[in-house]
Amino acid sequence: MASLVGRPGPDFTLPSTSGQDVRLSSYRGQANVLLAFFPLAFTSTCTAELCAFTEDFGRFANADTVVLPISVDSVPTLKEFKAKERISVELLSDFKRSVARAWGVLDEERFFARRSYFLVDRTGTVRWAHVEENNGQRRQDDELLEKIRSL
Repeated sequence: MASLVGRPGPDFTLPSTSGQDVRLSSYRGQANVLLAFFPLAFTSTCTAELCAFTEDFGRFANADTVVLPISVDSVPTLKEFKAKERISVELLSDFKRSVARAWGVLDEERFFARRSYFLVDRTGTVRWAHVEENNGQRRQDDELLEKIRSL
């Protein structure tokens, strides 16, 4: 988590709701990336968080940042969640939990990711990390965008 700050983040390739695999390293030299691990689709805090990402999609794009929300839900579950809530960002499925584990945010007892954020700059270096103490809490987009502006 915080130990990743200042170092390259672990690369990964995950299936997404677009039907295409997403590889973190494909954004190097192209854009900043905000990884947003969320526990489970269809839960209240996760729904509010992802709807906020949708509302602020343009603000993140203007900040030259791609938002990659990741959960342990299956792609079909994430597609249903995305459609029901009209979420515009593509959601990534870490069904095997390997990415959450590599980034140090897998809750081994509950077997889902803790709500957490990692800001990865264009070089692939992790510049900021935050893990919520309580999965019912989340960072507001204004705070996340302020972190991005400070890069």
